[in-house]
Amino acid sequence: MTRQLPQQDVSRRRRLTAAIGVAFAATALIVSGVAVPATAADEELIVNGGFENGMEGWFANGTTTLATTTDAYAGSSAVISTGRTGTQAGPMQDLSGKLQSGSTYALKARIKYDNPNAPATKQFFVTMHYGGSTYTNLGTVTPARGQWGYVNTTFTIPASQSAATTRIFIETPWVNAATATGAPDTHLMDITVDDVSLVGAPPPPPPSKTIEVVGKLPGEHNPLIGHKFGADGFGYAEDGRVYMYMTNDTQGYAPDPVTGISPAINYGNINQITLISSEDLVNWTDHGEIQVAGPQGIAPFTSNSWAPGFTKKIVNGEEKYFLYYANGGGSSNVVTGASPLGPWESERSSTLINGTTPGAEDVAWKFDPAPLVDKDGKSYLYFGGGPASTSMPAAERYNNPKNIRVIELEDDMVTTKGSAMVVDTPVSFEAGHVFEREGKYYLSYSSHFGGADFGGAQTPVPGYPGGGVIGYMISDSPTDFPKEKYAGVLFPNQSQFFGTGTGGNNHQSAFEFEGKYYFTYHAPTLNKRINGNTTQGYRSPHIQEMTFNADGAIQQVVGTYAGVDQVRDFDPYRVFEAETFGWSKGIATAKVDGGSAQFGSSSPNLVVKDIDAGDWTALSSVAFGEPGAESLTVKVKPLQAGGAIQIRTGSETGAVIGTLPVTGAVGEWTELTAELSGAAGAQDVFFTYTGGSGDLFELDTWSFAEATAVPSLDVSVDATSRCVAGKSVLTVKVTNEDEVAVAATVATAFGSKAVASIAVGKSSSYAFTTRLAATTAGIAEVIVTATVQGQPVSTTVEAPYAAHSCG
Repeated sequence: MTRQLPQQDVSRRRRLTAAIGVAFAATALIVSGVAVPATAADEELIVNGGFENGMEGWFANGTTTLATTTDAYAGSSAVISTGRTGTQAGPMQDLSGKLQSGSTYALKARIKYDNPNAPATKQFFVTMHYGGSTYTNLGTVTPARGQWGYVNTTFTIPASQSAATTRIFIETPWVNAATATGAPDTHLMDITVDDVSLVGAPPPPPPSKTIEVVGKLPGEHNPLIGHKFGADGFGYAEDGRVYMYMTNDTQGYAPDPVTGISPAINYGNINQITLISSEDLVNWTDHGEIQVAGPQGIAPFTSNSWAPGFTKKIVNGEEKYFLYYANGGGSSNVVTGASPLGPWESERSSTLINGTTPGAEDVAWKFDPAPLVDKDGKSYLYFGGGPASTSMPAAERYNNPKNIRVIELEDDMVTTKGSAMVVDTPVSFEAGHVFEREGKYYLSYSSHFGGADFGGAQTPVPGYPGGGVIGYMISDSPTDFPKEKYAGVLFPNQSQFFGTGTGGNNHQSAFEFEGKYYFTYHAPTLNKRINGNTTQGYRSPHIQEMTFNADGAIQQVVGTYAGVDQVRDFDPYRVFEAETFGWSKGIATAKVDGGSAQFGSSSPNLVVKDIDAGDWTALSSVAFGEPGAESLTVKVKPLQAGGAIQIRTGSETGAVIGTLPVTGAVGEWTELTAELSGAAGAQDVFFTYTGGSGDLFELDTWSFAEATAVPSLDVSVDATSRCVAGKSVLTVKVTNEDEVAVAATVATAFGSKAVASIAVGKSSSYAFTTRLAATTAGIAEVIVTATVQGQPVSTTVEAPYAAHSCG
């Protein structure tokens, strides 16, 4: 039986035709001999090359099992690759980001094989995979069976070769699968590897991604965050918190250090999902990125992660969370979590939606997956988009491209059921999303811009949406969306609201929270505030409230910087993550080891970093209440001496209610506390950072402590004057409105009097003879005391009285 060779192997076969059995003369990148001595700038770029830390840093290339072995060349461990099913199978390490084009590196490795049925000698290669079908053999050795071979060479990455993806692995010379499996002792023997070393100068640090401008202005609620980007937001609400899953537009952001302008966004490099969450829709916590795709991803069989979708379902009695995402344009996938924050795992070894999905054959882009768990327990996935099938008439390709599908999901949520059904969305491009409200199903989507992919110049059907807007349909069924269900434009193109540089297609979702419905979308507003009207495609998440007419139609959404109202004041009396921002300037965030103090040990922990003098972060409408907060505690890691945190209200230049000098050992985490004055009521709180030049410190958590309320006694006092025999007499009446008996002492300008006890609900009056025909205005001071829950309590009450005359 003839088996077609995969394209990758075709490329490798052509590459190796002239190389096998030779000292690799055909490869210009190998320089045989002793490696060039390392310079002061060089460093070891391989992690755990001696395998003394188990398999840290290493994973299998192809199908093979990797395990440590004590049969080491040096030290106590090496790695052995067994069960190899292809010549490329062996240990691999991802060096992406560590190497650079045009640079030279010194490579060493020890390799051997012991199979007694194998040839007396065998050639091995150390090979670099640059992504796609681009491979280069870096070094070779041909040891005798049972002997350690020594690769010791240098190589240069051509200046024309992209080093964005660099993965190094050990292999045997290529032969096709039939040949390899037909003679496994010759081609698929076990390989033992030890002491892998790659020395060279690492690339210069990448341009800082830190956004120095104020991208989300104080008082505004859009974009949701100002310290990073995020697109295709999918909102999910649970237990009083909204989670927003987004395409990680920040991943490729690389502003020029001089101009501040980044190259245009490259979607092909995005393989992470960004996650933020909020209890109030204004203050958002950064949970970092979820590495779903790529070699080190949760689902390493996928390369990209765009346009996420999210839902929850109870499966076999267990509550599970499902994060769907687009693996580029050709397929979609899903990973499973134990909570909205993870941890995550893949229950699949191949993509969920792809070219084999029944009913999706004519869908060009099998992406943008959006799940719906219906009230009856059935689950669906909406997906698709892109150019219309050329088998349709041109007018239909334009007006009704039939490029979106819905397919039922099995109860496990990671398997499809049956065949995908057509969603006949007028003028559709992508981004299908469905939610249910009061028995009606609302499907929204983005519309295309025309062009050859959609039939060329065509006449739109009257009433159909224009290009680059969000249209929607209303149906009584989650799977029945004929074109007649089209209901209108839900959201015009965002450039109508945010101006030049903010156009392009959009991607939306809808969710219910605290009894209201909200609409999510993106716009390059942060990008615009960084670079002006010439933007590079880096998008930011936005939310607007969504309202409905009596007949169920959605009122067209208007995009604003103001955004939505804060649904509740922020609770400061707990330990909460420092990477929770209402607004910010000049900071960045990063994941660190360990779990979150606020969200639990299984949730990722982030810190605020890149904090310079003049930077600040802020929280909107913090509910200090009465009597307010007495202190603030911060978990902080000083990076230099002399830094400080000022706590202000109202703005970054507002009143200082506390100052916290950042002391402690440099580089060590510590907890510090500052006393506060004036932290009461509901106020915007700004943390402003001062100190020397460079990074000052990193922040992990905040916690405010509530001031102890001073007990008081509930009494009322009334002071009046009257005339007796031509003289003014002042009378002070004390009424006990508390729940315990009180003692009272009354002091006036005309003397003092006391009573040992005034019963609950009773009054006591005190008359002071002035011996004057006229008196001036004054104040009677009453000190009331009692014992409450075994503790003495005292309250002072003042009662003013007016001037009085008897003449």
